[in-house]
Amino acid sequence: MEKIHGTNLGNWLVLEKWMKPDLFASTETEDETWLSRKMQPDEFAALIKEHRNTYVTEEDFAFIASQGLNMVRLPVPYFTFGDRPPFVDATEWIDKAFDWAEKYDLRILLDLHTVPYSQNGYDNGGLTGVCHWYKHPDEVEFALTVLERLAKRYGERKGLYGIEVLNEPISWMVYVTAPSTGKAVDKEEAKGSGYVPLPFLREFYTNAYYRLRAILPEEKVIVFHDGFRCTSWNKFFRERGFKNVALDTHPYIFAMESFVPFAKPWAYKIYLAGVMSQIRRAQRDIPVIVGEWCICNKYANNVQSDKEECRRRYNEIARIQLDAWKETAGWFYWNYQLLRDRDVPTDLPWKESWDFCRSIKNGWITKEMMEN
Repeated sequence: MEKIHGTNLGNWLVLEKWMKPDLFASTETEDETWLSRKMQPDEFAALIKEHRNTYVTEEDFAFIASQGLNMVRLPVPYFTFGDRPPFVDATEWIDKAFDWAEKYDLRILLDLHTVPYSQNGYDNGGLTGVCHWYKHPDEVEFALTVLERLAKRYGERKGLYGIEVLNEPISWMVYVTAPSTGKAVDKEEAKGSGYVPLPFLREFYTNAYYRLRAILPEEKVIVFHDGFRCTSWNKFFRERGFKNVALDTHPYIFAMESFVPFAKPWAYKIYLAGVMSQIRRAQRDIPVIVGEWCICNKYANNVQSDKEECRRRYNEIARIQLDAWKETAGWFYWNYQLLRDRDVPTDLPWKESWDFCRSIKNGWITKEMMEN
């Protein structure tokens, strides 16, 4: 399995308000589902198409390749094929992504990022505060058919690395501590929400594997998110005889800071030591990819008025993480960009640390770091 050095193309085909708030300005909604509900269908479609046509372009794929990266992780929605109105068919832009990736010798991990009624209750799951997809057998089946259609349409593309079955199905611990839990706009719609049980997730992953493997060429990788339960998959994939698979995990330092009041490198190193201990255990059975990470952290964010010290601190935190990820099957930075115009300051300085382009421009991450 080739070593991955990549970035995510989030907020392109799956919207996240915090990354580009002006898309939501006319409605004051918090997620893509409610944005679609509050706008007229033709206005919503026009907004989405304009965003998709301008937010990621061919020049971005050229830039990603120029930085020595070899892959992109592309979040796609459950309405990718335009069969869930008023949502807009996304295949036109996925097709472009493959054309551009292949032109610049990049590969794509297609990531099913949302499902109906959500798998996590986050805005990135499409519907804030709602999480009961797993209780609807018809929608579970629908998600499986979306995966099959992605495999049929893109399975033979040279640029396809693989397909990720589902992004961030939420665990009990993460669900009860998530800031979005309980914040649904429609409380009736949110009834029955909860974490995604591990037995269900194991069954879903098994069904998804066999249905994808029946379509995909054997060299294409099938990726499974750990469901925030990295150590819960011991022997699971091997005992079922799954071939050419990988586990995805998302160990964000900023998330650690929500629970540990120490914004210092030594605290991050202790956290990463624990993360890597879990990853090593998992890798006895399956390669592990760090599918999302970033350098956002309070230690550096708190000195952003001092540009040189800020750069030094972000350098330090980037190196600490990149050194850890050397033991994994590779990584994808979250995210490639937030605002399209990289010369315009963000509304909040800390957002620049989530932005791969700006982090490169600011000297916070360098090609030398990523190569070593």
